[in-house]
Amino acid sequence: MTRRNLMALAVLAGLMSVAGIAQESEPEPVYVFGTTVVIPSGLQGVIYYIHSEKKLAELKKEKPRGTIYTSSLNVPPQDYKLGFPGISNRLEWFAIEYTGKFWIGKPGEYRFELTSDDGSMLYVDDKLVIDNGGLHVPVTVAGKVQLAGGIHSIRVPYFQGLKYHVALVLKIAGPGEELRVFSTEEFKPPADPETWAFPGK
Repeated sequence: MTRRNLMALAVLAGLMSVAGIAQESEPEPVYVFGTTVVIPSGLQGVIYYIHSEKKLAELKKEKPRGTIYTSSLNVPPQDYKLGFPGISNRLEWFAIEYTGKFWIGKPGEYRFELTSDDGSMLYVDDKLVIDNGGLHVPVTVAGKVQLAGGIHSIRVPYFQGLKYHVALVLKIAGPGEELRVFSTEEFKPPADPETWAFPGK
């Protein structure tokens, strides 16, 4: 093998090594329950500390410990030791109740999927759509609701009990659509209320 070929192989090996290091050092995506930065059109999550399994409908009887904000609930199953931004050092036995508004521009039947570890529930316009309550490993429960065009309210109470994993993912699919992560950014009303096709909502 010529000296030129040896040099070429050495350069190639070096490039592959650098690429390998870059791949290894590439950080994993960070999934969070929310931040302390206010998102006006997003979901507001009120944090509670609990000491045992609570009925999610009774969270408002507890003392609020803080508030976080997010535009989507997208925390796939992960190790609880990754922490909970906005919830300080609390690693277990806490709850968050998310509330917000969203806009439906295409009336019809909407499907939802709620994955959580531990318990969670989904209310749309104060109607229970999904009950995924209790202490359990990551579980996905589906539900559906008929939605008229216009503004709707959403509420998702969630709690984390014992370690070792956490999860909270809410997905949505409109008529003829595939499921995707629900985001208030996608379901915002038009900027000008006068252009709303569904007045009075």
